[in-house]
Amino acid sequence: MLFGASCPLVSLSCFSTPRRIPYDEAVRQEFRPVKVGESFGPTWWTCWFKAELSIPRGWAGKEVHLLWESDGEGMVWRDAQPVQGLTKEGEKTSYVLTEDLKEAEPHSLTVYVEVACNGLFGAGKDSLIGPPDPDKKFTLNKAELVVFHRDVHELLVDFEILVDMAKFLKEDNQRSLQALYMANQMVNLLDVMDASTFPAARQLASSLFGQRNGDSQHTIHAMGHCHIDSAWLWPYEESIRKCARSWVTVVRLMEKNPEFTFVCSQAQQFEWVRTRYPGLYAQIQDFVKEGRFIPVGGTWVEMDGNLPSGESMVRQFLQGQRFFLQQFGSLCSEFWLPDTFGYSAQLPQLMRGCGIRRFLTQKLSWSLVNTFPHSSFFWEGLDGSRVLVHFPPGDSYGLEGRVEEMLKTMSNNRDKGRVNHSTALFGFGDGGGGPTQKMLDRLRRMRDTDGLPRVQMSTPDRFFSVLEREETQLCTWVGELFLELHNGTYTTQAQIKKENRECERLLHDVEVLSSFALTQKSTFQYPSLKLQHLWRLLLLNQFHDVLPGSCIQLVVEDARRYYAEIRREASVLQKDAVQALFGKLLPTGPETAKSLLVLNTLPWERTEVISRTGEDTLALLKVPSMGYAAMEESLTPSCPVTVTKQADGSVSMENGAIAAHLDSLGRVMSLRLVHTGRESVQEGHGANQFVMFDDIPLYWDAWDVMDYHLETRKPITTLLKPLEVVLAGGLRGSVKFSLQISERSVITQEVILDAMCPYLRFVTEVDWAEAHKFLKVEFPLRVRSMNATYEIQFGHLQRPTHWNTSWDWARFEVWSHKWMDLSEHGFGVALLNDCKYGASVHRDVMSLSLLRAPKSPDATADIGRHQFSYAMMPHQGSFQEAGVIQWAYNFNFPLHTVPAGSAPGLAWSAFSVDSPAIVLETVKQAEDRLDSLVVRLYESHGSTVVAWLQTSLPIKDAIECDLLEQPEPSSRLLLTEHGLKFSFTPFQVRSVLLILRQ
Repeated sequence: MLFGASCPLVSLSCFSTPRRIPYDEAVRQEFRPVKVGESFGPTWWTCWFKAELSIPRGWAGKEVHLLWESDGEGMVWRDAQPVQGLTKEGEKTSYVLTEDLKEAEPHSLTVYVEVACNGLFGAGKDSLIGPPDPDKKFTLNKAELVVFHRDVHELLVDFEILVDMAKFLKEDNQRSLQALYMANQMVNLLDVMDASTFPAARQLASSLFGQRNGDSQHTIHAMGHCHIDSAWLWPYEESIRKCARSWVTVVRLMEKNPEFTFVCSQAQQFEWVRTRYPGLYAQIQDFVKEGRFIPVGGTWVEMDGNLPSGESMVRQFLQGQRFFLQQFGSLCSEFWLPDTFGYSAQLPQLMRGCGIRRFLTQKLSWSLVNTFPHSSFFWEGLDGSRVLVHFPPGDSYGLEGRVEEMLKTMSNNRDKGRVNHSTALFGFGDGGGGPTQKMLDRLRRMRDTDGLPRVQMSTPDRFFSVLEREETQLCTWVGELFLELHNGTYTTQAQIKKENRECERLLHDVEVLSSFALTQKSTFQYPSLKLQHLWRLLLLNQFHDVLPGSCIQLVVEDARRYYAEIRREASVLQKDAVQALFGKLLPTGPETAKSLLVLNTLPWERTEVISRTGEDTLALLKVPSMGYAAMEESLTPSCPVTVTKQADGSVSMENGAIAAHLDSLGRVMSLRLVHTGRESVQEGHGANQFVMFDDIPLYWDAWDVMDYHLETRKPITTLLKPLEVVLAGGLRGSVKFSLQISERSVITQEVILDAMCPYLRFVTEVDWAEAHKFLKVEFPLRVRSMNATYEIQFGHLQRPTHWNTSWDWARFEVWSHKWMDLSEHGFGVALLNDCKYGASVHRDVMSLSLLRAPKSPDATADIGRHQFSYAMMPHQGSFQEAGVIQWAYNFNFPLHTVPAGSAPGLAWSAFSVDSPAIVLETVKQAEDRLDSLVVRLYESHGSTVVAWLQTSLPIKDAIECDLLEQPEPSSRLLLTEHGLKFSFTPFQVRSVLLILRQ
C-alpha cells in the first residue's frame, strides 16, 4: 500500500564513461535508449541516465516520486543542480518530484541520474572487504513514477515503534504489553483497503506516544551523521561524489524537518564540495548559519590517531580550523574522530592548543579483550592536559533511529548515576548515505514517550554543555586510549608508511630552509601557498584508512601519486631556498667536492660521516645546529672503524664506542660498549634475528594481527649469500649478506658501523612475495625491565613488557615512532628506525615489525621490493642521558650536501637550544604574518626544565602563541642577548611568534 498508482517514464536513455565527468559535459553526450532490467558497468565506470517524465493529470493533489532502484550509487540532477542521492543500500530509492501536485506545476520534465558503477561499500568480491571485482555490473531494477501514500508510511512507522517496544522492553515490562495491546487495537480498527480508517488508528498510536516520561528519564541527544571515509573501498574521486550525494539528501531533509540537526566533519570534504558543487555548497552554508548543518572536528580529515607525527597532527588542526573559520566564521569546539584505530596520549594537549576541549569517538568499543569502563569522562594526556570525552553508548556512529538502539544507548551508558545524558549519531555511514526521513520519523515518536529514553534532536555544543555542568561527577582516564584491535595497521602497506615519514621530513626541511632564506634574502618569497597544497595532500593521505593501509589498491595508487607530487614539488622548493641562501648551485661531481656545504636542519650540532660525491668518498664532519658548515678536510676520528673477518665466516666490527660480532647469518651475537665492556645481547642468542609468522586474522585481514600468530614463530636461517666485507674500516665499515625467506622472497642486508657513531645500522632490502605471513626482526637483550619506552608524538610513554593482566596482554603488538628503548638502571638498548611503526617488547626481546602480506581489501598489499633501515644502540645511563632521542632524529633527518657557489663564512647556525631535553621541532613562516616566523618546541625527556633558545636571525620581538598561531594574552617574551628563556613542564609543546626586523 505504500506506493499507489504508477506509470512508466516517457523515455530513458544513457551513456557510459570510465571517467567521472561534470554535469555540463555529461548532458552534451550522445545517449542511447535503455530499458529497466538492463545491466551496466564495469566497476568504477559511470552511467548517466536521461529520464523524460510526464506526470498524469489525474494525480493532482498527490505526492509523486520518481522511484529508482539500482545496485549503483546515484545522484539526481534537475535544472543543472544535484537534488537527491539515491542508494539502495542506504534506503534511498526515490526522489520526491512534488508533495502535492498542483495544476500549475510542470507535469513534464527531464531529469538526469548519474550512477556510479559501485555500491555504498565499493565493489568487493565475495565479501565486504574483498578486493574489488573489476567486472561487476549493476542492474537498473526500477525506474518509474509512483504515487506515494504518506499516511501509509506514517502508519508503518507507528507499527514498527510499537512492535519494537513490545519486543525489546520484554514481556514483564508494563509498557511492552501496553504497546502490544495498542498495536492489536490498531489492527482491529484498520481496513487496509479503506484509507478513511487510517486516522483513527494513527490517533491510537499517538495517544501512547503522547504519554510522557518522568523527570528522571535518560535523555538521548540525537544528531544526524554521515561518516564518509575519504577513501577506503573506493578511490578519493568517488568520495567526492559520495559527499555530494549524501549532503544534498541532508539538505532536502532539512527543508522538510525544521528540527533536524546534522553534524559533519573533515574540512577536506567541505573543500571538495565547495569546488565541485558550488550550488550545493551555498545551500549548506545557509544551513550552517542556522546552526543546523554543524561543522565539527576541526581537522583536515579524520586522520589516523597513532601514526602521523606530532607536527602532522598540529597541521591537521591548523588547516582544518582555519578552513572552518574562513568558510563558516567560527572554530570547531569538538574534535570528532569516530572511526580510527587508537588515540595518542598527546592528543589532549594538541586539542587544547587548537581551541578544542571536547572529544567524541566510538571505535574503542571495538576492543577485542577489555571493555572500556566509561562513556563520558575526562581524558588526561601525556602532559596533564585534559579534555572532556564522550563515547556514544550505542557503540555505533551509524544508528538508524530504532527502539532497540535507543534502549541500548541508555542501558550501555557506563556512567549511569554520574550523568543522565548520551548521544546517538544516526545515519548510514562509512560509505556515506546519511540520515533518512524514516529515521527522523522514528525518533520523532520517541521524543518523550513513557518507557523509552527521552530522545531530542540536539547539537554537540548542547550535549557537551550538559556534561560540563556535571563534570565534578566524571572519572578521569590517564594516558593513551589503546584500541585492542586493528594492530596490523601499524605495519600493513609498508610503502605508504615509508613515504609518509619521508614526506613529513621533506616538508619539515623545506620549511626550515625557506625560513632561513626569508630572513637572509629580502627578495625571497616564502612558498606558503605551495606548502599549504603539499601539506594538505600529506594530511589527506593520513586519513584513517589510507596511512594505516586498510584500503584497496586504487587508493594505494592515489596515495603514492600524491606522495610523488609532494617529493617532486618539495625538492624544487628546497632547491629554491638553498639557491636563495647560497647562490646558483654548482653541478655535482668530484671537481666540486671542495665547494660543498653541509646543511643541518636539526636543532643540535652533529658530527657524522657523510658522502662527498658518492659512497666511495667519505668525510667526517661537524655541522652546527640548524645551520651549515663548509666541507673542509675530513675530521680524524679518535678511533677509526675496524672490520675483521674470522675463519668461521663471522665478522667483528669496532669503532671505539661499540664493538659488534656478527655470525655468518648476519645475527649480532655480541654488541658491547667498549669503554665499560657491558654486553647488550642475551647469551646464546642472536640479535637481528629475522622471524616469520603465519598471519591469518579472524576477519579484518589488512587491519588485524591476532595474538595466536605468536605461536607460529619460525626463525629465518637459510643463507643465500654469506657475510662479506664491503668496507674494511676507517670512517665506515660494512658487511653484506642475503637470506632466503622462501622460494619467492629474499632479504639482503648491509650492516654498517660509522666512526664516532653509537649505533649499528642495518640497511635492509626485501623482495617480498608472501601471502598471509608476517616478517619481524628480533633483538633478545641482556636487559631486565618491567616496562619499555616508545616514542610517540612530541614525547614518549611506557608500556609493560609482561602480560600480567588482560590489559597488558592485549598490547602484544603496539605502535611506536622513530625509536623504542628497553633500559634497566644504568644501561639500556634503543632500536631506531626510519619508516616502521609496529613493535613489541615482551620480557627481554624487542621486536620490530617489518612486513605483512594481507589479501583483503588489496590482494597486492606489500608485494614487491622494500628498502628500510633500523639501528641498534646500546647505551650507558638512561636513554635521555645517552641522547637516544637526538640520534633517532639524526637517523631520520640526514644532513644535506649542497654544491654551493658561495657561502658567507665557513659555518653558520640559526638556532640552538641549551637543554638536551628541548627539541626545536618546527620553524615556519606564520600563517597570517608575513613578517614573522613560528617556532615550535617540546620537552622530550619528561622533565621540568628551564631552557634558552638562541638565534642569530634578526628578531625584534617574540610572542607566545597557541597551535593555531593566535597570540596568547600577555604573552610577550623577553628577548635578551642570551636569547629567549623558557620554562617547560614534562612533554609540554610551546609555540612562539618571532617578529622579524625588516
